[in-house]
Amino acid sequence: MDFPRGYKIKRQKKISAFGIFARYVILAFVILSFPLLGSVFRRNRSKDDSISDLGIIFRDLTNERLFKLGEKALFLGGANEESIFASRVLIDNKLDFISESDLQRQNSIPDDSFNFVFANAFDANEEFIDRILKFGGVAVAQLSESKVSSFQKPSNYKIVYLRKLGFYFVAMRKTKLPMQRKLMGFASEAKKAALKGLEDVLLEPPRASSGRSNRYLKKTKYLPDLTGDSLESYPRRVFIDVGSPTSDTDGGWFERNYPTRNRDFEMYRIETVAFSGKEAPAMGMSEWLRMNVKEEEYVVMKAEAEVVEDMVKSRAIALVDELFLECGKKQKGKSSSRRAYWECLALYGKLRDEGIAVHQWWG
Repeated sequence: MDFPRGYKIKRQKKISAFGIFARYVILAFVILSFPLLGSVFRRNRSKDDSISDLGIIFRDLTNERLFKLGEKALFLGGANEESIFASRVLIDNKLDFISESDLQRQNSIPDDSFNFVFANAFDANEEFIDRILKFGGVAVAQLSESKVSSFQKPSNYKIVYLRKLGFYFVAMRKTKLPMQRKLMGFASEAKKAALKGLEDVLLEPPRASSGRSNRYLKKTKYLPDLTGDSLESYPRRVFIDVGSPTSDTDGGWFERNYPTRNRDFEMYRIETVAFSGKEAPAMGMSEWLRMNVKEEEYVVMKAEAEVVEDMVKSRAIALVDELFLECGKKQKGKSSSRRAYWECLALYGKLRDEGIAVHQWWG
């Protein structure tokens, strides 16, 4: 067959059915690999850029007045601890650092001691964060895309900021105190450790003439001093003095001695009345407490053993943060003896075992 001059003849290769199939398989593999490659790139992006993202987030939070340089702030680190220390995030923002695995150091931190907490894993550390964060403080959770839909905001927090970079960053303000009592029988490990610093118990009552009761009062180790509590995070602070009408004590000793931190305390004087040979408030003390104080308020009480015993039985004692237990005191003009002193010591020991900040009181 003759062909026109000036053209080059190119022989065509025969393509078998197997070759066509192989090409389709390779093409399909490449297409199916796109999501996998994308996730790899995203993972690499998260590792490489998440630290620089923190700089953007902290500038944002500062501009939004959710983070203030100089306030007590904590970075709760997880798997990325080495990267955090290698960066300037902690230094530039003056952040304290604690590893989420360092439980011993976490337990040593007093309640309500930080204004700001940043956490890689908020859900796993929610109880610790809520314990140390002050009322009105801000907690920031760093969430991966897979955890955003399942994230549950605590009921006592309000979301005030949300931004997506490599991760999602959610800032929440603590607007309420948790309903579960953190004191009095529900004490955290840090609180229980602090209560070990309470003054030693006197195994026999001091004589009034000895002045030993006054010396004991001066040695009293008050709860705010043991825990470093500023008392500012409570919506209300209350002192309740429960005693007989003939009692010669007043609230002056409280104002002179208690570390109020210059906070206002509402003060109540509740009288007990004779009832079936025992002293009891005109209204049951447990009932009165439940009607007049709330779990999130700070309550200090002075009361006689009989009243306290009833409160222990009703569990109303859980509403009291610090207790001054009056034992062995006789009323003026009465010769009837009170319960044996060892019984009062037993009650004192029971209160201490339950994690209550209790002191002996002789007036």
